[in-house]
Amino acid sequence: MTTPGAIRTTAEAIVSGRATAVDAVEECVRRIRERDDALGSVVALRVEEALAEAADLDARRASGAAAGPLHGVPVLVKDLEDVAGMPTRRGSRLLVDAPPATVDEVVPARLRRAGAVIVGKTNLPEFATEGFTDNLLDGTTRNPWDLAQTPGGSSGGSGAALAAGLAPIATATDGGGSVRIPAAVCGLVGLKPTHGAVGRWPAADWLDLSTYGPMATTVDDLRLLFLLMTGVVAGDPDSAPFPVPTRSRPTRVIVAERTSPLGPLPGPVADAFHSAASSMAEVLGAQQVVLEDHELFADLGDPDLDWFVLAPAEHVNALGRAFVEENLDAMHPATAEFMRHGLTIGVDDYLAARRRRTLYTRRLDELLGDDAVLLTPTVAVDTWFADGRTEPDGVVGMTPPAAFSTAVQNLTGHPAVSVPAGRHASGLPFGLQVTGARWSDSSLLDVAELWEQARPWPRTAPGYDEFRVG
Repeated sequence: MTTPGAIRTTAEAIVSGRATAVDAVEECVRRIRERDDALGSVVALRVEEALAEAADLDARRASGAAAGPLHGVPVLVKDLEDVAGMPTRRGSRLLVDAPPATVDEVVPARLRRAGAVIVGKTNLPEFATEGFTDNLLDGTTRNPWDLAQTPGGSSGGSGAALAAGLAPIATATDGGGSVRIPAAVCGLVGLKPTHGAVGRWPAADWLDLSTYGPMATTVDDLRLLFLLMTGVVAGDPDSAPFPVPTRSRPTRVIVAERTSPLGPLPGPVADAFHSAASSMAEVLGAQQVVLEDHELFADLGDPDLDWFVLAPAEHVNALGRAFVEENLDAMHPATAEFMRHGLTIGVDDYLAARRRRTLYTRRLDELLGDDAVLLTPTVAVDTWFADGRTEPDGVVGMTPPAAFSTAVQNLTGHPAVSVPAGRHASGLPFGLQVTGARWSDSSLLDVAELWEQARPWPRTAPGYDEFRVG
């Protein structure tokens, strides 16, 4: 077993009486107020409400009531998810006057039922459309490992908050890498679950691509969050009871620098990746099978290109074509470019990309079988500035497609976990992405746990301490 992380230790401190839920909320608020000015990860707080809820938990505990697994643990929620009583602004100044939500969304509701206390909301790129976190409403979020660089996106505010020890839990979603990218560049572990394992409501803007997923400082905490998040949701035709299959340790690790023809990896990324892949094969006692660049899907199509057909088209439809056309000039430049592309996609191109999803899924199913995992970089750059550039002379506010390495799993529905695997000379952490067979999420977490035991990583960025009370 891995050493317990901030979530489990906080809950245990409260249940044992070494601390109270009020202590935990006050500590979370203190850390945010002292540390977050430089990071810009938290965009809204509900201090009075959180303290009142914590006091109620303490009173019920004192009267002998049973404690949930997250009793009194503070939570920050990505501002893409509804929290009752708080507006959901999605990082857009177009939604600055959004009314307060009337109910909690799926994951905040399930965390609350487990005893957690929601303290505030975290930043994201506008409408969650980018891989770095910056918007015209709440500004730029910075990486605690290096304030010049991004914490990734779209769950970048949550990644930065966790890496800086602001809270034990910060929620995330993943429609094209939005759990795994922040996990990688913030030195965390993050899981994109099998599509359907975590039921969704309301319907995601990217219908078949997006899922809720956990990020954490340790695999033990990640596993706890995942099990609390899973389950069927009314209205989601893809949600299913999550099975916990018994699978043996992978005997093959399939190594691929790319799964789309986006060019060679930068030298530092290739070096970090192949070193980590060899180490993973050693940890698992598995055979390495190395694929040629983007060999996996080359005869079927381009998964990344198809992602950039489906996601923009579905987002335009979700927001409404008229709304998008009328408000392009008020959007962040990266969001506006994404939406403009979505406006150009016709039904034939859209449906052809949807059909190719089945080919990619079958190919990956057949490749992985019952005994293999696929290893790829989580992020394909070694420098990623807070304004979106991956090169000093790059375009501000735009991330080049070659930076990404996470779309295919959203197309196929396979689970993928990003585990910390060192740090680039630039200061940015490197994440190794491990993709498993569909519904093998528990086994994938076992792989991550073995990796953590063999190659332990820092719990927080340098200069920060992990969340603790009691």
